[in-house]
Amino acid sequence: MRAAIAEPWSNGQGDGQVNRLEVIKRSLYGRARFDLLRQRVLHAA
Repeated sequence: MRAAIAEPWSNGQGDGQVNRLEVIKRSLYGRARFDLLRQRVLHAA
């Protein structure tokens, strides 16, 4: 908690990108191969 107040940087941007990727992966789980996942990730960017 102290680091959140004391440090001038945040990893919120990186966490947001990871969360976006996880949502895309979860939506395709069990019904898509890697090529469709790659296409969705590149299209969302």
